[in-house]
Amino acid sequence: MSRILIVEDKESLRQMLKTALERKGYSVEEAEDGNQAEEKIRQRKHLLILTDLRLPKGSGLEVLAYCKDLDDSVPVIVMTAHGTIEEAVLAMKKGAFDFIQKPVDVDHLGLLIQRALEQQQLLRENFLLRETLQQNYGFPEIIGEDPSIKSIEKEIQRVAHTDATVLLQGESGTGKELFARAIHRLSLRAKHSFVAVNCAAIPETLVENELFGHEKGSYTGAGSKAIGKFELADKGTIFLDEIGELPLQVQSKILRILEAKSFERIGGIQTHEVDIRIVAATNRDLQEAVMQKKFREDLFFRLSVFPIVIRPLRERQGDLKLLAAYFLKKFSQEFKKEGITLSAAALKVMGDYNWPGNVRELQNCIERAVIMNEGDEIFPEDLHLAFYQSNESRSTLAEGFDLSGTLSEAALRAVAMVEKAKISQALRQANWNKTKTAQVLGVGYKSLLNKIKEYGLESE
Repeated sequence: MSRILIVEDKESLRQMLKTALERKGYSVEEAEDGNQAEEKIRQRKHLLILTDLRLPKGSGLEVLAYCKDLDDSVPVIVMTAHGTIEEAVLAMKKGAFDFIQKPVDVDHLGLLIQRALEQQQLLRENFLLRETLQQNYGFPEIIGEDPSIKSIEKEIQRVAHTDATVLLQGESGTGKELFARAIHRLSLRAKHSFVAVNCAAIPETLVENELFGHEKGSYTGAGSKAIGKFELADKGTIFLDEIGELPLQVQSKILRILEAKSFERIGGIQTHEVDIRIVAATNRDLQEAVMQKKFREDLFFRLSVFPIVIRPLRERQGDLKLLAAYFLKKFSQEFKKEGITLSAAALKVMGDYNWPGNVRELQNCIERAVIMNEGDEIFPEDLHLAFYQSNESRSTLAEGFDLSGTLSEAALRAVAMVEKAKISQALRQANWNKTKTAQVLGVGYKSLLNKIKEYGLESE
C-alpha cells in the first residue's frame, strides 16, 4: 500500500485529506509541523509527501529540502494558499513535483498523486534504460561557456526528469527550441514524440484547428476527421514556441489541458485525454501582456512554474568566437570547403556587431559566407553585416544631412537624428518592450514614450 505523509497544521483540513486519500486506498500518516514531519521522514520511507508551504516550527520548503536530501526520488506536492504563487514556483525550482492551491480539490489532488507515483515507479523501473539513453544520445550540443549558459544546462538537467511546465524566455534567435529539445531528450518521455509548434506562424483563424484538430463535418470543408498537435504529442512533449501570440480563446483551452489533461476537438463532444509535457517559449514580456489583458494571468502562472531566461548573444560576447568556430566547421564540412578560416578583421567586425537576430543570425551569416567564399579566408565584406561599410564608403554624416542655419540649429538636427536612430534600434532589439528599452537606454519610461511620439516611431 502506498504510504503518504500529510504535513498540515490545520487539523480539520488534515483529517479531511486523510479521509479522502484513505478512501482511494492509500495509507496515510500525519504531521502537524515541520519538526514532526522531518522526524517521520527520517523514521520511515514514504512514497509521497503532501505538505503545506506555511507551517509552524519550520516551513514546507524546509520539509522539501530535508526530504530531497534523504531521497531525491520521493515526490513532494506542496499546498499553497491564494496569493503565495511565487513561493509555489520557488518550491518547483527546488524539486517539488507539483503544487495545488487551497481550497484543495480532492479529485485534482488524486490525479496529481497518481501521476507522481506512476512517475516514481517509472524512475525506478527504467533507471538502467535512462542511463543507456543518455549514454547513447548524450546532452544535446549546446555551445557556450558563458556562466548563464552553464547555469541553464544545470537547470535543464534538474527539471528534465519531472513533468513540470517550463517557460523559456528570450529574444528571437537565442535557441529556445534547442533548449526545449534538450529537456525532452533528457526526460523519461524521450522515446516518445517531440512536437514543435510555432504559434506565431499559424493564422489566428486556424490555430485552434492546428492544436486541437476537428471532427468530420465540423465546418465547411472538413471532409474528414483531423488530429491536432496535442494528440500527436501524447506521451511525449509539445513545444509551444511564441505562446504569447495565441488568442485568448485558445489560451483558455491550453489552461484546461494543463489542469485536466483533456480537451475536445472542434465540432466534437467527446473529451480526449492526453498525457503530455508542455514546454513553452516567448520573446515577449508576458507579465506586461497580462497587464494589458492580452494574456491570461492564470495561464501565465501555470506556464511559469519553471522559468528559464536565455540571454541574447550580445550579452555573452565570450561565446561569439566559440559559436562562430562551431558553425564555420559545420558548414565547411557540409559544403566540402574545409580549411576556411575567419580573418582577424572579420572577428573584430563580428565582435563590434550587435547581433539583433542572435545565434540564428550568426548561423545564417557564417553559412552564407562559406557558400560564397572562393578562397580560404573570410573577410569583413564577406559577412554582409548590416552596419559594415568599408572605410572608402563610410561617411561621417548621413547622406543629404541638412547643414543649413547656425551651428546650434545643425547640432540640434544631428542630435534628433541620432536619438531617433538609437531609439528605433533599441526598440527592435527589445521586441518593442518599452520598459526594457527605457532601461537599456537609461531614460525614464515617460521620456521614452514622449520621444517615440515625437519621432513618429509608434507605427514603425
